[in-house]
Amino acid sequence: MASFYDEIEIEDLEFDEENRLYHYPCPCGDRFEITEDELFDGEDIARCPSCSLIVRVIYDPDDFTREDEDPIALDQTICV
Repeated sequence: MASFYDEIEIEDLEFDEENRLYHYPCPCGDRFEITEDELFDGEDIARCPSCSLIVRVIYDPDDFTREDEDPIALDQTICV
């Protein structure tokens, strides 16, 4: 089980549009980072690249679905 430094709402993170990642200041002076793709994949842990601290990002996964994905089709299994 991971020990989180904090839990941060997605709205409190800044979005870097060029790099497609969210970031938040870390106490070590660097910043926690999580990519948009990680959020699309259901990941909720932002890591600091300079120290061992991690934070949990609180967000609604329904807000992070790729446009080419059909959420209903992903939940269905096909039996032949």
